[in-house]
Amino acid sequence: MKIPGHTLRIGAAVVIILGTITYLAVTAVQANKSYYVTISELQAMGNKAYTRHLRVAGDVAPNSIQRNGTNAHFVLLEQGHTLSVVYQGIEPPPDTFKDGSQALAMGTYGRDGVFHATELQAKCASKYAAAKPAPNTASLKNPVTTAPVATTPK
Repeated sequence: MKIPGHTLRIGAAVVIILGTITYLAVTAVQANKSYYVTISELQAMGNKAYTRHLRVAGDVAPNSIQRNGTNAHFVLLEQGHTLSVVYQGIEPPPDTFKDGSQALAMGTYGRDGVFHATELQAKCASKYAAAKPAPNTASLKNPVTTAPVATTPK
């Protein structure tokens, strides 16, 4: 039994479409994949650091922020290691991005030793600190005194 020509063409078109969708899905996942590394791990990665999309976190060094419109240049600190970061994004750095705040930079590491970030997240350390426990209110209240109950003999 011979397969009609239009069936073969439809089958080939389906295979090509499915192959294209699979290729686009795989390349999109690879392009959006980013590795989280510490500053010391980044500096020890060697040539791998230059070819990967990375996320690096640390504390913003005091007096290191230099803003220029939506861009910023600053230094991240993490356990005695430093990393110079240049942020060039569409949006300005967040309001919580200040000296001493924790920041997460996403981008690529350049051969110039500077991390080139395209995304930046920051949080204020005091805003996310553990809540202070409420004072023990039981000790502040006056103790309840009970009057002795008189009993009558039977």
